[in-house]
Amino acid sequence: MGALSSPAVLRFLALLTVSNVFMNLAWYGHLKFKGSPLWIVILASWGLAFFEYCFQVPGNRIGSGVMSVFQLKILQECITLVVFVVFAWLAFGERLRWNHAAAFACVLAAVAFTFAGGRQG
Repeated sequence: MGALSSPAVLRFLALLTVSNVFMNLAWYGHLKFKGSPLWIVILASWGLAFFEYCFQVPGNRIGSGVMSVFQLKILQECITLVVFVVFAWLAFGERLRWNHAAAFACVLAAVAFTFAGGRQG
């Protein structure tokens, strides 16, 4: 886990975490406003997506200096899932169930496989 604690990886993780907060708001936040016209929630989602990209693009640029694109992607998926669990709980009262946790464990296994053997890119 030493390579995952490098300053570049930590910056990547922080930027992608913030990016994913905006992503989840853009993708799922509008579900709290089902009575709003679709064109308004689409524009609001686009506006949120702008901020998502303001964090995601530099995060991936930083991460690409120390990780392969496969490693970047699988870590991004893990970050997305963690942020989504918190978002779904706070915004919608959704609870993590055993089958969700088992699926997330499979994604964590994918991270382990992706980082086995170091950077390959």
